[in-house]
Amino acid sequence: MGLEYDGSAYCGWQRLKHAASVQAEVEKALSRVAGQAITVHASGRTDSGVHATRQIIHFDPPVRRSEKAWVFGTNANLPRDVAVRWVRSVPASFHSRFKALARRYRYVILNQPSRPVLERANTTWCRDPLDEGAMHLAAQALVGEHDFSSFRAAGCQSKTPWRHLHFIEVHRHGPLVVIDVQGNAFLKHMVRNIVGALVTVGRGGGGVDYLTGLLAHQNRTLGDVTAPGCGLHFVDSLYDESWGLPREPLGPNLLAFLGEWTGERELPDCPMIDFRRGKPMIKVNARIWMPGQVTEEVKEGSDE
Repeated sequence: MGLEYDGSAYCGWQRLKHAASVQAEVEKALSRVAGQAITVHASGRTDSGVHATRQIIHFDPPVRRSEKAWVFGTNANLPRDVAVRWVRSVPASFHSRFKALARRYRYVILNQPSRPVLERANTTWCRDPLDEGAMHLAAQALVGEHDFSSFRAAGCQSKTPWRHLHFIEVHRHGPLVVIDVQGNAFLKHMVRNIVGALVTVGRGGGGVDYLTGLLAHQNRTLGDVTAPGCGLHFVDSLYDESWGLPREPLGPNLLAFLGEWTGERELPDCPMIDFRRGKPMIKVNARIWMPGQVTEEVKEGSDE
């Protein structure tokens, strides 16, 4: 099932006892359609205030319903800030989290002197002029596989700080500065901490080697502030084409003019991608990882 949601009113995706979550709302709506309790599993966890336009979940239906019934019935029981976009049947071997080949986020900054009104809930406002060219150059130091300890929240539960960024780009479209990043997975607050450092570069507070230095420190206490959650959008979770999931235009709708669709970019030659496509053994940083070890590594730590 593909979901879209405005995360402003929620503590994030993951169900918590003390606060409203997107997962709890979705499970409650699905359970009403099924007439029985349903638990869902998501492609990644989003943080408090973070939005999503292509969150992929899976669940085992306890009763038979048509695709139309799942979509329209669930939407009828969801609050207005959460919606089902589509649903598909998949083999039992599918897992929304452990079969994902990549995840992609877009961070949207409204760079203008006056505070936003219509865009206040889905962009981050920066009144200081930003040099998007310098930000893009500085960001390229993060592409590839690295220890991202300098961009990892103190409460991150991941067993390893290593992640593989496939690409990171910074573009300006009028007053909008968009940071577009894709990787195999992300540590807690990783994207927002990267954005905080890039904004420092954009304001002229650091050179194009600024993020290279932060990466080398492997120390979060030497990093920048964490950017607000309201500008962050989870826009894609990529899977092998054999699963037959729908292709969609990438969000948020604020950036629809860019015209890019899910899966259009070629994935890099990456050990994790090979492993999730069924290869029995992979090599990471001159170490051999057996499949069980890799699975345990990625069970924790996602994410924004």
